Amino acid sequence: MSTVATTDPVLTPRQATPISLRGRLQDALPKIVLAPSFVITLVFVYGFIVWTAYLSFTNSKTFPSYALTGPRAYQRLWRWTFESDPPSSWYTSITNMAIFGFLYVGICLALGLLLAILLDQKIRGEGLLRPIFLYPMALSFIVTGVAWKWFLDPGLGLEQTLHHFGWTSFHFDWIKNKDFVIYTVVIAGVWQASGFVMAMFLAGLRGIDGEIMKAAQIDGASPLQLYRRIVIPLLRPIFLSAFIVLAHMAIKSYDLVVALTSGG
Repeated sequence: MSTVATTDPVLTPRQATPISLRGRLQDALPKIVLAPSFVITLVFVYGFIVWTAYLSFTNSKTFPSYALTGPRAYQRLWRWTFESDPPSSWYTSITNMAIFGFLYVGICLALGLLLAILLDQKIRGEGLLRPIFLYPMALSFIVTGVAWKWFLDPGLGLEQTLHHFGWTSFHFDWIKNKDFVIYTVVIAGVWQASGFVMAMFLAGLRGIDGEIMKAAQIDGASPLQLYRRIVIPLLRPIFLSAFIVLAHMAIKSYDLVVALTSGG
């Protein structure tokens, strides 16, 4: 009996089909759309940052000068900031910015996370509370500063109102005290931004896989351990994003300070 030998077909690599002009345009369309904004940002943001850094090493004053003088301007700034007696206004500004930035960012992160955890418990009225917490972010720093200036004024706001209700021993004059006025700026800033941070954390909490939470609960994890060991580590990208946004807002808080304290 004869047998017929069979051979498996030889698989040859499929030849790459040429990409049509339409396909190339579709692939290039995102780059074409983003190219103008990328070039504008590169030139008018980072380009001018480099140009400003270059001018800081020249003898430029009102108008730019391109004669290099080295770090002479930074040496004068250092002596004026840290070696002058009494301390310079620049040193005072740096100190106040450090106090405000540290408290503002830290309290906003803590309060925003706490509010997000509370709203994540599927409480009643969540749809009403979310816009209430977010509403202050829709206001400008000027409006926030003026409103809190009236509210904290001892002769007009909270203190005067409580005196009318009979609590005559209550005193809250931080806005008139040069040693405590920086903390009133922190209060106003936290009131405005904490709701926005809450929204960021709430979105992060809603994005966590529920199966991970259920598995931890089955293993006997307490609510504190659940948030400390699972939830908060998973929210690290949200912490970073919130920190960047808050730090940016803290640096741009000039109008809040002027509106609340009339410049100090």
